[in-house]
Amino acid sequence: MAERLLVAGGLVIDPRRKLEAVRDVLIENGKIKDAAAGLAKKAGLKGTPTLDAKGLWVIPGLVDMHVHLREPGREGDETIATGTAAAAAGGVTTVLAMANTEPVTDSPSQLAFLRAKAARDAQVNVLFAAAVTAGQRGERLTEFARLKAAGAAALSDDGRPVMSAGLMRRALEYAKDLGLLVIDHCEDLTLSAGACVHEGAPALRKGLKGAPGAAETVQVLRDVALAELTGGRVHLAHLSAAASVEAVRRAKRRGVPVSAEACPHHFALTDGMIPDLDANWKMNPPLRGGEDRAALREGLADGTIDAIATDHAPHGCGAKAQGLDLAPFGVIGLETSLAVALTELVRGKVLSRRALVERMSSAPAALLGLKGKGTLAPGADADLVLVDPGASWTPAPPFRSKSRNTPFAGRPLKGRAVKTLVAGRVVHAL
Repeated sequence: MAERLLVAGGLVIDPRRKLEAVRDVLIENGKIKDAAAGLAKKAGLKGTPTLDAKGLWVIPGLVDMHVHLREPGREGDETIATGTAAAAAGGVTTVLAMANTEPVTDSPSQLAFLRAKAARDAQVNVLFAAAVTAGQRGERLTEFARLKAAGAAALSDDGRPVMSAGLMRRALEYAKDLGLLVIDHCEDLTLSAGACVHEGAPALRKGLKGAPGAAETVQVLRDVALAELTGGRVHLAHLSAAASVEAVRRAKRRGVPVSAEACPHHFALTDGMIPDLDANWKMNPPLRGGEDRAALREGLADGTIDAIATDHAPHGCGAKAQGLDLAPFGVIGLETSLAVALTELVRGKVLSRRALVERMSSAPAALLGLKGKGTLAPGADADLVLVDPGASWTPAPPFRSKSRNTPFAGRPLKGRAVKTLVAGRVVHAL
């Protein structure tokens, strides 16, 4: 007998199928068998184990294409096991882990180690990005073909930019031939060196050095020009500045193969909200002004920004206790991303619920070429989330993540993942 599970009576939202209706979802052997009205009443399914989804949304599992799992090298901050537990709690069923581990993920042997570790420890699907340059030093390219053969899902030096335009050009050319996506952290280090926050009035009041939005936009414009020159696909990580959004918008109108993501902290918060010198609000790129936040929301609404990703970056309490100036950049986000997006974007009438699922599931799955993800169509992987859109809650430690560096602790949110399934198996339940 096939292993079956029925998810009954929920509001199924599947952007890829343009579906938004009450349906029953039948899972068989880890795959979606059917999603239709009245399945629960069929005689042939009598006795099938059932999850009651009445009053809940049933959506494809979220795909977060920008996560730092810290393993190997910084297991005190996060591991594959704890990071994927955090993902499951947030409704994220697939993550793309960045390559700035210690050592850097820049070789087939390192990829093999990580993929074997994930097979043992992960609660959700884990994909791995390989570094663009050896050691992420920005001096020479890694061996893209060997990395792809070893399972690299994308290429990125995230955590650092590829500062050399010539090297970035070659990276896009080689990646294009291999069908790999290059994800770039857009930052001109000559403009941002020594900065810990955004350049503006709040930084001046705190006596801190700030980085202008131009530090990001200069690199965005360069990457757009190189993508236009080479035809290679470039994905721009964690956009934060209004001018960057407009640059991507114009590039897309010209047909340049560019895509972009935004993080919940950037579209929800501003630099003026940072309390005192609290380093749990320190990330790179930094929180910017109200006009930048508004531009990000507009970019998400009109499709300029393709995806929502967390840039989940765990750091221990000791490191973050050093204050804004000295603490490392980065905040966690896997457990709160869906709730923040529901609160700020759906309740804020920036995105419809279907558009939100598109930005957090279907679109990132498509960007990464994941044909079985981001949809509840028959034959797709049975990765799905049951969401209570009316659940009121306030994030507070302890978290599933090993770290607790989040600006959303103590901030009331509305909407939450109440069950998360991967390959038809429940990996999180409230």
